[in-house]
Amino acid sequence: MRHFRLLVVGNGVSAYGSYLNMVALNVFIYEVTDSALAAGLFMAVRLMTSVVSGFVSGRLVSAHDRKRLMVGADLTQCLAMVALLIAPEAGRAGLLYVLAVVTGFCSTLSGVALRSSIPEIVGADLRVRANSLIATGRSLAMIAGFASAGVVVAQFGYVAAISLDAASFAVSAGVLLALPIRTKAAAPEEGEPGGGKAARRRQAGSLLLLRAAPVLAVMIAVRAADGLGSSSHNVALPVYSSALDPSHPATFVSQFWATWAIGNIVMQQVCGRWAGRGGRQGPGERAFAIGACVMSAAFIVVFAGLPTGVAVAAALVAGMADGLTEIAYVSRLQAAPDEQRGRLFGLSASVENTGFGLGMLVSGALLDHFRPVHVVGLLHGLAIVLCLAMFVVLVRYGRRERPPAGAVRERDVPPVESEAR
Repeated sequence: MRHFRLLVVGNGVSAYGSYLNMVALNVFIYEVTDSALAAGLFMAVRLMTSVVSGFVSGRLVSAHDRKRLMVGADLTQCLAMVALLIAPEAGRAGLLYVLAVVTGFCSTLSGVALRSSIPEIVGADLRVRANSLIATGRSLAMIAGFASAGVVVAQFGYVAAISLDAASFAVSAGVLLALPIRTKAAAPEEGEPGGGKAARRRQAGSLLLLRAAPVLAVMIAVRAADGLGSSSHNVALPVYSSALDPSHPATFVSQFWATWAIGNIVMQQVCGRWAGRGGRQGPGERAFAIGACVMSAAFIVVFAGLPTGVAVAAALVAGMADGLTEIAYVSRLQAAPDEQRGRLFGLSASVENTGFGLGMLVSGALLDHFRPVHVVGLLHGLAIVLCLAMFVVLVRYGRRERPPAGAVRERDVPPVESEAR
């Protein structure tokens, strides 16, 4: 864990730069192109790249050294930022879309590689604690990045913001290079147990893996629905906040995200400290389903037109439930064998980004005709329905996993053992 804590610091630094530029680049694009459509197209290109790169990342992470992939992704993003800085003004508009592709691909690759590596870096027993540290570091980086973006751009300009982002990726790559960590399990030889044919079976495609582990398939479907719901409250939040106080439209937005972040960080720390004590393995599949239901319900309450104090309390609950589901979900996928883990996380990244992107389009269209509470209620309600379906799958799957005494079953693809609790 000593080495891993240093990795958390490096990852948090790069995340800070990413969140800083998430604000700075959007404004920068608008100023360079003087077009809101161009700014929207930049985000669309980045999101579509993230969707496609999820599948590619899964294959790369399964086949190559993950530490080198993460270092390469960080250095590539650093060089892309530097190229943007030194490019002539006339060529920056076109280069921005190249930057969207580079950052979309590299951030997805780095995320898939890191999540897949955690059980090998710290050991399977400490993965929940490690996940809570990574999530907390990124949450703090999000707060710092969003909070400082306006100040950095206003006081020092876009060059400083982009330079800071490039430096953050360089720091992350340097930390990774300096750490003596193993990110991939040693491959068994042909003659060893688990080698040869068995290893090839474990490296089966994502769809075969999900057929062998239906609970994982439902969890990934719930994450896609969460992406739809998350996009709805992201799009609806400024609309709702403006209606609450037209003279200060950013007030409720700030209160919401600050409170959500506090709840998120608190729950991540609770999960990290609770796991591993007394033989506990951390939140499981049922905790994930319950947390997702509570999170979606809390987001709906936020937009229900209740007093501000109640809405802020609901945002706190939503943040805590979001932290719980994140830890439970990532830890569950990490229970898969190392050969399968990369493909699962790659598929998960593509599915989540697809849900979020589709939700942005649907939410934007619906908000022209319906109130925010109706749009958020519809999309988060879908997540609640899927979570209830997941309970049914857990019960049925749990019963099927208890065969009659003496019965032996074989599968083409070995399933990941259920952790339903």
